[in-house]
Amino acid sequence: MPSALWRLAVVLDIPLGLAESEYDAMRIPGWGYLLLPLLCAVQETLAFLTLGLVRPWGEVWPQWVPGLRGRRIPVPAAVIPAALGALACTVYGALFLWTTLHADMEITPWGEWVMNICYIPMVAWGPLLAIATVHYYQRRTRSTTHEDPVAAFAR
Repeated sequence: MPSALWRLAVVLDIPLGLAESEYDAMRIPGWGYLLLPLLCAVQETLAFLTLGLVRPWGEVWPQWVPGLRGRRIPVPAAVIPAALGALACTVYGALFLWTTLHADMEITPWGEWVMNICYIPMVAWGPLLAIATVHYYQRRTRSTTHEDPVAAFAR
Protein backbone atom coordinates (compact mmCIF):
# COMPACT_ATOMS: atom_id res chain seq x y z
CA MET A 1 0.00 0.00 0.00
CA PRO A 2 2.69 2.61 0.80
CA SER A 3 4.34 2.29 -2.62
CA ALA A 4 0.95 2.65 -4.32
CA LEU A 5 0.26 5.78 -2.29
CA TRP A 6 3.65 7.18 -3.32
CA ARG A 7 2.89 6.55 -7.00
CA LEU A 8 -0.54 8.15 -6.66
CA ALA A 9 1.10 11.17 -5.02
CA VAL A 10 3.34 11.45 -8.10
CA VAL A 11 0.29 11.39 -10.38
CA LEU A 12 -1.54 13.95 -8.22
CA ASP A 13 1.49 16.26 -8.38
CA ILE A 14 2.07 16.20 -4.63
CA PRO A 15 5.62 17.45 -3.99
CA LEU A 16 7.93 14.51 -3.26
CA GLY A 17 11.28 16.17 -3.78
CA LEU A 18 11.70 14.82 -7.30
CA ALA A 19 13.43 16.75 -10.06
CA GLU A 20 11.59 17.34 -13.33
CA SER A 21 13.81 14.73 -15.04
CA GLU A 22 12.42 12.05 -12.69
CA TYR A 23 8.85 12.92 -13.68
CA ASP A 24 9.93 12.69 -17.31
CA ALA A 25 11.36 9.21 -16.64
CA MET A 26 7.96 8.17 -15.21
CA ARG A 27 6.23 9.64 -18.31
CA ILE A 28 4.57 12.43 -16.26
CA PRO A 29 2.92 14.24 -17.95
CA GLY A 30 1.83 11.63 -20.46
CA TRP A 31 1.26 7.88 -20.23
CA GLY A 32 2.36 7.87 -16.59
CA TYR A 33 -1.00 9.36 -15.65
CA LEU A 34 -2.57 6.09 -16.84
CA LEU A 35 0.19 3.58 -16.14
CA LEU A 36 0.99 4.49 -12.53
CA PRO A 37 -2.62 4.23 -11.26
CA LEU A 38 -3.08 1.04 -13.29
CA LEU A 39 0.04 -0.43 -11.67
CA CYS A 40 -1.35 0.57 -8.25
CA ALA A 41 -4.68 -1.14 -8.99
CA VAL A 42 -3.00 -4.36 -10.16
CA GLN A 43 -0.63 -4.34 -7.20
CA GLU A 44 -3.41 -3.87 -4.65
CA THR A 45 -5.63 -6.51 -6.31
CA LEU A 46 -2.82 -9.06 -6.13
CA ALA A 47 -2.11 -8.07 -2.53
CA PHE A 48 -5.78 -8.65 -1.70
CA LEU A 49 -5.67 -12.11 -3.31
CA THR A 50 -2.80 -12.95 -0.96
CA LEU A 51 -5.34 -12.91 1.86
CA GLY A 52 -6.83 -16.01 0.25
CA LEU A 53 -3.73 -17.91 1.36
CA VAL A 54 -4.56 -17.32 5.01
CA ARG A 55 -8.36 -17.08 5.00
CA PRO A 56 -10.92 -19.85 4.48
CA TRP A 57 -12.34 -18.11 1.39
CA GLY A 58 -9.07 -18.96 -0.37
CA GLU A 59 -9.94 -22.64 -0.28
CA VAL A 60 -13.41 -22.60 -1.86
CA TRP A 61 -14.65 -20.89 -5.02
CA PRO A 62 -16.99 -18.00 -4.17
CA GLN A 63 -20.72 -18.29 -4.87
CA TRP A 64 -20.57 -15.76 -7.72
CA VAL A 65 -18.28 -17.96 -9.90
CA PRO A 66 -20.61 -19.90 -12.23
CA GLY A 67 -19.93 -23.62 -12.51
CA LEU A 68 -17.33 -23.63 -9.72
CA ARG A 69 -19.22 -22.08 -6.80
CA GLY A 70 -18.71 -23.91 -3.55
CA ARG A 71 -16.11 -26.32 -4.95
CA ARG A 72 -12.68 -26.57 -3.39
CA ILE A 73 -9.97 -24.62 -5.18
CA PRO A 74 -7.28 -27.03 -6.42
CA VAL A 75 -4.08 -26.53 -4.46
CA PRO A 76 -1.92 -25.93 -7.57
CA ALA A 77 -4.37 -23.24 -8.77
CA ALA A 78 -3.42 -21.17 -5.73
CA VAL A 79 0.13 -22.32 -5.02
CA ILE A 80 1.63 -21.92 -8.51
CA PRO A 81 0.54 -18.28 -9.04
CA ALA A 82 1.44 -17.43 -5.43
CA ALA A 83 4.91 -18.99 -5.79
CA LEU A 84 5.51 -17.14 -9.06
CA GLY A 85 4.31 -13.94 -7.39
CA ALA A 86 6.67 -14.52 -4.45
CA LEU A 87 9.55 -15.02 -6.86
CA ALA A 88 8.64 -11.89 -8.85
CA CYS A 89 8.27 -9.78 -5.69
CA THR A 90 11.58 -11.06 -4.32
CA VAL A 91 13.37 -10.21 -7.55
CA TYR A 92 11.66 -6.80 -7.63
CA GLY A 93 12.72 -6.14 -4.04
CA ALA A 94 16.33 -7.08 -4.77
CA LEU A 95 16.37 -4.91 -7.89
CA PHE A 96 14.84 -2.03 -5.94
CA LEU A 97 17.59 -2.28 -3.32
CA TRP A 98 20.31 -2.49 -5.98
CA THR A 99 18.89 0.44 -7.93
CA THR A 100 18.40 2.56 -4.84
CA LEU A 101 21.96 1.99 -3.70
CA HIS A 102 23.43 2.67 -7.16
CA ALA A 103 21.07 5.25 -8.67
CA ASP A 104 21.89 8.85 -9.41
CA MET A 105 18.31 9.87 -8.89
CA GLU A 106 17.60 13.59 -8.84
CA ILE A 107 15.71 13.81 -5.57
CA THR A 108 16.06 15.79 -2.39
CA PRO A 109 17.28 13.97 0.75
CA TRP A 110 13.83 14.16 2.41
CA GLY A 111 12.22 12.95 -0.84
CA GLU A 112 14.55 9.98 -0.90
CA TRP A 113 13.62 9.13 2.69
CA VAL A 114 9.91 9.30 1.87
CA MET A 115 10.34 7.13 -1.22
CA ASN A 116 12.43 4.54 0.64
CA ILE A 117 9.97 4.36 3.54
CA CYS A 118 7.16 3.80 1.04
CA TYR A 119 9.01 1.10 -0.91
CA ILE A 120 10.77 -0.85 1.86
CA PRO A 121 7.66 -3.00 2.57
CA MET A 122 7.90 -4.21 -1.05
CA VAL A 123 11.31 -5.68 -0.24
CA ALA A 124 9.79 -7.87 2.48
CA TRP A 125 6.68 -8.80 0.47
CA GLY A 126 8.30 -11.52 -1.68
CA PRO A 127 9.78 -13.57 1.18
CA LEU A 128 6.62 -13.12 3.28
CA LEU A 129 4.45 -14.24 0.36
CA ALA A 130 6.69 -17.30 -0.06
CA ILE A 131 6.18 -18.20 3.61
CA ALA A 132 2.40 -17.80 3.29
CA THR A 133 2.44 -19.94 0.12
CA VAL A 134 4.36 -22.76 1.79
CA HIS A 135 2.00 -22.63 4.77
CA TYR A 136 -1.06 -22.73 2.46
CA TYR A 137 0.39 -25.74 0.62
CA GLN A 138 1.16 -27.59 3.86
CA ARG A 139 -2.24 -26.80 5.36
CA ARG A 140 -4.12 -27.93 2.25
CA THR A 141 -2.11 -31.10 1.54
CA ARG A 142 -1.61 -32.61 5.00
CA SER A 143 -4.10 -35.21 6.09
CA THR A 144 -5.52 -34.76 9.54
CA THR A 145 -8.25 -36.26 11.65
CA HIS A 146 -9.55 -32.78 12.46
CA GLU A 147 -12.62 -31.29 10.88
CA ASP A 148 -12.09 -29.55 7.56
CA PRO A 149 -11.90 -25.77 8.27
CA VAL A 150 -13.58 -25.01 4.95
CA ALA A 151 -16.55 -27.23 5.81
CA ALA A 152 -16.78 -25.58 9.24
CA PHE A 153 -16.61 -22.14 7.60
CA ALA A 154 -19.29 -23.03 5.03
CA ARG A 155 -21.85 -23.89 7.72
